[in-house]
Amino acid sequence: MESDSPYTIHDIDFWKISLSLALASFFVFASIYAIQPLLPVFVADYGISVSASSLLLSLTIIGLIIGLIILGFLSDRLGRTIFIKLSLIGTVIPFLMIPLFESYYLFIILRFLQGFASAGLLASALAYLNEEMDRRSVGVATGLYISSNALGGMAGRVVTGYLTDHYSWPTAFYVLGLAGVFIFFIVLFLLPKSRYFKPSELPFRKDLIGFGHHLKTPSLLVVFGLGIILQFSFTGVWTYLPFYLEGPPFELSLKTISYMFFAYGIGIIASPIAGWMVGHLKLTPMRVAGVLVLSSGVFITLSSSIIMIVIGLCVLCLGFFIAHSLTATTVSEQATHHKGSAASLYLVSYYIGVAFGSTLLSPIWSSFGWSGLVLVAGFVPLIYIIFAQLMSRKMRTIRAR
Repeated sequence: MESDSPYTIHDIDFWKISLSLALASFFVFASIYAIQPLLPVFVADYGISVSASSLLLSLTIIGLIIGLIILGFLSDRLGRTIFIKLSLIGTVIPFLMIPLFESYYLFIILRFLQGFASAGLLASALAYLNEEMDRRSVGVATGLYISSNALGGMAGRVVTGYLTDHYSWPTAFYVLGLAGVFIFFIVLFLLPKSRYFKPSELPFRKDLIGFGHHLKTPSLLVVFGLGIILQFSFTGVWTYLPFYLEGPPFELSLKTISYMFFAYGIGIIASPIAGWMVGHLKLTPMRVAGVLVLSSGVFITLSSSIIMIVIGLCVLCLGFFIAHSLTATTVSEQATHHKGSAASLYLVSYYIGVAFGSTLLSPIWSSFGWSGLVLVAGFVPLIYIIFAQLMSRKMRTIRAR
């Protein structure tokens, strides 16, 4: 290969990049969601409410959202690899610091900063792949990167639950932190320097104009809203599931509860299914079908049978990842220009849904328990889909005039 040619699947540097970003993605997503099964433990250890414990996830996501906006701009101007490496270090440090202090407020602050740091990878990785790799090969690396997102999210939940049940949550945090240090050094030595990065010379004002255009486009706003709703329901179910299963009639151990998060691995097969759908079926009906499957999975968890709950969680994950993938594809189709900022806005809306689902459903859980939470999480996506269809018809009617 010539030195000025993009990397292909036959190049060793292609695999160095793919492995580095897959490992980085795995660790960052494991870190973001590691505390989800531990929320009941923090309620007991810190003497806080369920609502207060949910802030450990929602404030992490708020930090991530802010980071996506700020670090996304900076990545376009200062480079990709620096933010990928800093993201790993910034995600590791809180894991090593949090167990050293007894203050819950400091815990929350460090989780917020950890979320902000995590955004460095998300804001840079896909752009780096597309800049450095051949068009015919980049899809393989992108697929590995996205699959690692799902694997990391699943592993973070399962591993911390298992370690906390057998040892303690500080032990789980130290293990994650040391794993992050190990992955950082792999990335530090393996990840090639950018060869095709060209700093953006556009003023921030131009970027803001692109964001503003998308926020004035009704069809895109509806899609961004769906991103919020999908994660609102998905995160809500997973955030309060540990509280539900640790109580009667189940009274499961934290280790057993953590095994439920293996259902998250459905995302590994659901995303390719969604990719096949895009090439063979109409996008809108399949996106609606994904939402219907998601809501069906939520309602199945109303069963008093653990087996049925596990089946419901698997169905929920299948529907979510299909609907999410197709919704992201819709954003790319409907954005006629400034596609990068449109994708960023969808990502922001997606994580707003995570923050909402982890905290705004707390009053529902406190007042109505699992049944009330399931009814809200199951019906909200269905109601939104009806709203989206009505809005789509209205916009078609307006364009036809």
